[in-house]
Amino acid sequence: MINITLPDGSVREYESGITSFQIAQSISEGLARNVLAAEVNGVVWDSTRAIEEDATVRLITWNDDLGKATFWHSSAHLMAEALEALYPGTKFGIGPAIETGFYYDVDFGEREFSSDNFKEIEDKMLELARKKSAYVRTPISKANALEFFTEKDDEYKLDLIKDLPDGSITLYSQGNFTDLCRGPHIPNTGFIKAVKLMNVAGAYWRGDESRKQLTRIYGVTYPKQSELTDYLKLIEEAKKRDHRKLGKELELFMFSEKVGMGLPMWLPKGTALREKLVNFLQKAQAKSGYQQVVTPHIGNKNLYVTSGHYEKYGADSFQPIKTPQEGEEFFLKPMNCPHHCEMYKFKPHSYKDLPIRFAEFGTVYRYEQSGELHGLTRVRGFTQDDAHLFCRPDQVKEEFKKVIDLVLYVFKALGFNEYTAQISLRDPANKAKYIGTDENWALAESAIIEAAAEKELSTVVVLGEAAFYGPKLDFMVRDALGRKWQLGTIQVDYNLPERFELEYTGSDNLKHRPVMIHRAPFGSLERFVAVLIEHCAGNFPLWLTPDQFIILPISEKYEEYANKVLESLNNSDIRGLIDLRDEKIGRKIRDAELKKIPYMLIIGEKEMSEGLVSVRKHGEGDLGSMTAEAFEKQLLTEVTINKY
Repeated sequence: MINITLPDGSVREYESGITSFQIAQSISEGLARNVLAAEVNGVVWDSTRAIEEDATVRLITWNDDLGKATFWHSSAHLMAEALEALYPGTKFGIGPAIETGFYYDVDFGEREFSSDNFKEIEDKMLELARKKSAYVRTPISKANALEFFTEKDDEYKLDLIKDLPDGSITLYSQGNFTDLCRGPHIPNTGFIKAVKLMNVAGAYWRGDESRKQLTRIYGVTYPKQSELTDYLKLIEEAKKRDHRKLGKELELFMFSEKVGMGLPMWLPKGTALREKLVNFLQKAQAKSGYQQVVTPHIGNKNLYVTSGHYEKYGADSFQPIKTPQEGEEFFLKPMNCPHHCEMYKFKPHSYKDLPIRFAEFGTVYRYEQSGELHGLTRVRGFTQDDAHLFCRPDQVKEEFKKVIDLVLYVFKALGFNEYTAQISLRDPANKAKYIGTDENWALAESAIIEAAAEKELSTVVVLGEAAFYGPKLDFMVRDALGRKWQLGTIQVDYNLPERFELEYTGSDNLKHRPVMIHRAPFGSLERFVAVLIEHCAGNFPLWLTPDQFIILPISEKYEEYANKVLESLNNSDIRGLIDLRDEKIGRKIRDAELKKIPYMLIIGEKEMSEGLVSVRKHGEGDLGSMTAEAFEKQLLTEVTINKY
């Protein structure tokens, strides 16, 4: 007999070899029908896999993120089965679950493939799903795995197997399809009731541009057709909110192939919005004792060798630049922290000086493959709202908590009210990935965990997601459409101060090592603005929007009065403009609505003769007539009430 501990702390006794599905049956038949997988001692397993020793078990359903991931990864296998049945000779790369579904990278050989093929694949997937084929896990030796995929003539699986240690390899089969996979999977294909293939793209094998480009097919599945229908409606709404589309329509930013892919340029309205964000955070930082600094856009190779970034990232992040001095190696700056470490060393510090808080809106450059670039969310040049705090060990937790307060202040001001905090720790099984001593890692990780608990944050712990130099707290924000984005990060770092030999003189008159806190509430201005655009559909908070009002004269003879109104309002630090185009007023109103300008001030004969403006509000319509002074007072009051 074995003891099974459930999430509520209760312990049940079962015969060795029981499965998670059978445990669910012993609790409730209804629960058993919905179990997709189980977390056994912290590892996700098939619900049909035998448990042979004492374990802690958590049953996983569709309502759990891990349940969706298992469902979608199983759906990738189902799609692969359909592809193999429809297009014999197809070879398969990898097919993981992603946040909203799954993809599979496949090689069709000489066969042409496009979205025109989606319908027959979807139909085949549903046909196969109705067979309720079980997903069967089979451990296999490395030699036998190599033999199996050699016979199948699938070089991509053979390439993957070469990197796997013997004793860790498993195959999964369902129906007539067998794949190399570590799992887990749902019990059978019958759980999959609704299928939609979303798009098709190219992807280099293993992300290497020198290797063959495969066809990446994206899809999503659901256990109910109604859920798929709701999701597709959400996708349509997301298309309307796409920051690339709205960024162009609202004239916020642009890209130019001549300038270079992945290098955004901010247009006047976008620059106004960006500067408002910068000023907002600078004001908050000044109140919290931050000092603004500026560092170069480039750095000597030795800087990044010292920090350890060059060893860990190498060519993936660093772009060399030519310099006139032979033998010198400089790179475009991919991060700001090494520069700030050198700035700290500019002069000696006492324990009384700490904490020192350097803040910089520093533009950095990182290489991204062209296929990974996406609007403002994946770019090659971006500006981080970076800051590095140098403090004594006894100050770390308090400083960390103050940074949490600052991040939450930013979220509240911009309307991000739903978030979770992800505590990203190092993976104990892969310590070679990180730098620093176990002692320093333990101190850093405990500081983050304690600070998050004391601030009563809703947290999840993820192993293996720490930066190479220290653990971090990442804020996962949920937008208006329910999508999750990583915005804002705080990291505790005992390692860079050691590598740069940073010091301060303690009260004992001896030299001590400061601790470094990295933080960026926005993350990057580019990514933050992209998420903000999609969150509010371009309807920015009134304090932030580039143009708060637009004056619409009905004809040319009212332009002089319109200019007087504009001058009066602009003198009150209210931002607006006049539409002087020779267009009918209906067209001007429609265009202002499309530009999402909060207020329209219409001026005709009556308004000019009585010294008034006729006010319309975006999305609401006519608000009646009032004096320019009354409108100014109303606008300023609204900004004050809704402002951060």
